[in-house]
Amino acid sequence: MYAVVGCTDCSALWLVEGRQQTAQCQRCGKTHQFEKLKKFVETDDEDHAREVRASMLANRQDHGEAFAEVDSFAELESQVDDAVVDDAEYLEGSGIDPDAVDEAADRAMERSAGGGQSRKETVLDALRALEEPTEDDVIAYAVDRGVPAEYVRKSLDKLAQRGRVSENRGVYRLL
Repeated sequence: MYAVVGCTDCSALWLVEGRQQTAQCQRCGKTHQFEKLKKFVETDDEDHAREVRASMLANRQDHGEAFAEVDSFAELESQVDDAVVDDAEYLEGSGIDPDAVDEAADRAMERSAGGGQSRKETVLDALRALEEPTEDDVIAYAVDRGVPAEYVRKSLDKLAQRGRVSENRGVYRLL
């Protein structure tokens, strides 16, 4: 069951699915007891509930006549699906080979730090993985994963300043 309900404080309209104890207004945050809310429509059809809400909002803004000329949500959704150009079709229309784009994206992901990891996480992984990690060892580990050496140096300094790592005789330890 879907209900179109309205907030008594800010007059916002929203859909509530099922029978809940309370419902919170998404605009002002007020929590209402569901049974005390004004229900403008109750239906088993979500599209119908969405249409009623949209119609009410259009009427509030004096666009009721324009809304009446628009197709139903279901019709609009199918029209959008038919009218949308997918990525491959767009690329082909622009003279770009979509398979080459996919391959380039795969290569970029493989080269990126840890397969999508942040640079910082790559530095932390080096500290975890290496037995006695020196600055040079951590830099080598991170550079192999696409992280610049200068970033690693700065990151190790910051981690030490913040007390996340300790450095003793050139060897780093996570704390």
